[in-house]
Amino acid sequence: MKIIFRYLPSVFLGAILGGLIVVGTTVFADRSYNNPMLNLPLEDLRAFSEVFERIKTDYVENVEDKVLLEYAIQGMLNGLDPHSTYLNPQAFKEIQIGTSGQFGGLGIEVGMENGFVKVIAPIDDTPAQRAGIKSGDLIIRLNDKSVKGMTLADAVKIMRGKTGSPIILTIVREGETKPLNIKVIRAIIKVKSIKSRSLESGYGYVRISQFQSQTGKDLRKAIKLLKEGNNNQLKGLILDLRNNPGGVLNAAVAVSDAFLKSGLIVYTEGRIRDASFRFRARPDDLLNGAPIIVLLNGGSASASEIVAGALQDHNRAVIMGVKSFGKGSVQTILPMNNNAALKLTTARYFTPAGRSIQAKGIEPDVVLADKKSKEKSSGFRIKESDLAGHLESNTSNGSYKKKKQIVLPRRDPKKLGSALAKEDYLLYEALTYLKGMKAIRNN
Repeated sequence: MKIIFRYLPSVFLGAILGGLIVVGTTVFADRSYNNPMLNLPLEDLRAFSEVFERIKTDYVENVEDKVLLEYAIQGMLNGLDPHSTYLNPQAFKEIQIGTSGQFGGLGIEVGMENGFVKVIAPIDDTPAQRAGIKSGDLIIRLNDKSVKGMTLADAVKIMRGKTGSPIILTIVREGETKPLNIKVIRAIIKVKSIKSRSLESGYGYVRISQFQSQTGKDLRKAIKLLKEGNNNQLKGLILDLRNNPGGVLNAAVAVSDAFLKSGLIVYTEGRIRDASFRFRARPDDLLNGAPIIVLLNGGSASASEIVAGALQDHNRAVIMGVKSFGKGSVQTILPMNNNAALKLTTARYFTPAGRSIQAKGIEPDVVLADKKSKEKSSGFRIKESDLAGHLESNTSNGSYKKKKQIVLPRRDPKKLGSALAKEDYLLYEALTYLKGMKAIRNN
């Protein structure tokens, strides 16, 4: 089987967002089969045929052939890894419009774990976040329906619905003695990719909640405005990628490129030649070498890890927080003749120094968890390595020398006398560290 790739402007690196199915690095591709003689396992196909016949004749209810075959396809793909799946025509249509930053749903990134829906991260300013859904929550019921036994697509379909209509999520949460019933009102999700502000004179803050097709361009606008508000010069920048599940690959490359003058940003390796590609930086650093801190946590996945890995490998930024999610595989969308598609894992991606992020994540240079969160570097939070059937990591031809981590002691925000510390403890510590980096450079 030969696959001819045509890379489109929007290449996804995202997640499943309660109403939108997009998981991992995703590339759209055309199919072209020029080998009619396939080496098919005839004995196994006979077994499949026998099972099919038994279901048709003996199952308690009649099931259409089309439905049984779709179940068989889903089973094949779901058995490979957590991110390969079958997209029916409706799901395929939604994935093609998913980079616009506007879609219907709840605003959560989810995955399947032991037959239940697991929340990887709520998206900023969405119904799920406002309702109090948290990373690590295990969804066991959707309204009156048990999630056990559903496919992820089935669960997402139920979470979708008419704008303004409610849904009750029954969740199990660490530290709670009994399940919680949380009411979420469905809405059109408009994800604003970039938020920015000045923290102090000369020190900027940029929050990227999701990587969309316009994120690179919006980042440049945000940096320009920050400079204009600080006498056309920034002493340092904090790039916040916490709970950012990913998004468009080209956006991750554009964000990395904004702070690098040269060198490799990311590359992929797969079994076929066309699954491998490389992205390199152009000679343009928007900050002219000013120090950068990148904030990560366990909800930072995929495109977020590409940016963090690239800046870390080039010693362009200090990575601060806790280890990221570990989503380092590439999914290719293969359109089918029935207007459906296969989403198939075709490659792993690697940082410039050859690190595989898959099931490992990005280790921070400075370890510090949010004061409000129970999350620690080894604490409770679902990661790629926790997902059943996940791909193992794979070492490429690079050589990365792991840095010695710095572990910052915790302080009581109430005793720091800072409004920022009470609002966002990790951000306060990052700003303090950033100013220290600037002072060292000046000396």
